[in-house]
Amino acid sequence: MTTAIPAHAPPASTGFRPTRARATDFPPVAKAFTRVSQEVRRAGLFDRTPVFYLLVAAGIALAFGGAVTGFVLLGSSWFQLLIAAALGIIFTQLAFLAHEAAHRQILSTGPANDRLARVLTALVGMSYSWWDSKHSRHHANPNRVGKDPDIEVDTISFIEEDAVEARGLRGAITRRQGWFFFPLLTLEGLNLHFHSARHLASRGPVKGRWIEIAMIAARFTVLLLPVFLFLPLGMAFAFIGVQLAVFGVYMGASFAPNHKGMPVVAADARLDFFTKQVRTSRNIRGGWWATWLMGGLNYQVEHHLFPNMARPNLARARRIVREFCREHDVPYTETSLWRSYGIVVEYLNRVGLAARDPFDCPITAQYRRA
Repeated sequence: MTTAIPAHAPPASTGFRPTRARATDFPPVAKAFTRVSQEVRRAGLFDRTPVFYLLVAAGIALAFGGAVTGFVLLGSSWFQLLIAAALGIIFTQLAFLAHEAAHRQILSTGPANDRLARVLTALVGMSYSWWDSKHSRHHANPNRVGKDPDIEVDTISFIEEDAVEARGLRGAITRRQGWFFFPLLTLEGLNLHFHSARHLASRGPVKGRWIEIAMIAARFTVLLLPVFLFLPLGMAFAFIGVQLAVFGVYMGASFAPNHKGMPVVAADARLDFFTKQVRTSRNIRGGWWATWLMGGLNYQVEHHLFPNMARPNLARARRIVREFCREHDVPYTETSLWRSYGIVVEYLNRVGLAARDPFDCPITAQYRRA
């Protein structure tokens, strides 16, 4: 069940029935962010945690070494698909680390974090310049129509206006997109690689274009060459397919619970920073295991308020932010992982209703089929 601190707000604040929010829906909390930030800083929660990230990096390197060893020992066997699935998980964990470096959570200086993020993102097979631009716009305006790229239509429609315009195959998918959402995530890994490649091949200015192209090309060479050299062709394609599918599902299942099904903010709404970030974000309960599984994204409210906060400090920041929200009647949404998936499916299906023929009666359709 979803937990939301009571507030004088429309039902959408609970996370169950998202609506288009305007300025009058979210009363501003004067100096809220400043006050919470001061308390968080006094608690030392902006301090870096280099030992933690060193251990995470060592764990990922060890897991990758184990996967390589398993690949060599198994040889031409369909059990190689287990290695492919393991690589999908490892690359997702690496993506979490790249995400934290991009937010300057790991190293002590901004340029050093940027360089680390560029390398780690390339190891995942993605363009850092593309992802950083997209993700920065999302953090500035989460769930805001016309400004958050994460709610722009991309097969799935996240707002009714896009669903209404869906035609052909996309229209058929949109009408039941909630049920299709998780199966479609098996293609998300391929989709991320495609967008990165298209960005790097574009004619516009791209910072570090050739460095990224070189690193990503080297990454795919190291990954694909052994697979296609040492495995039969069909098995090699299956190996790559499983790796991409697991990577896509894991990535999508980690990011989807954060904002999907939360209030969508109108393009003309004027909201204070604290309200905007808290009201559009959803936390996932579970403690340490959820933090490990989701790379700290389970503390989405705190991550959006303090994007450069190291992962180990988010749990303590949660207690401070939650208490502040309780005292000031600001809705703070937190639910279980499984319930969040139910909310996402329900929300997407509700949006997809806009793509259906308003004159198509389900009862009439039954007789028509008969």
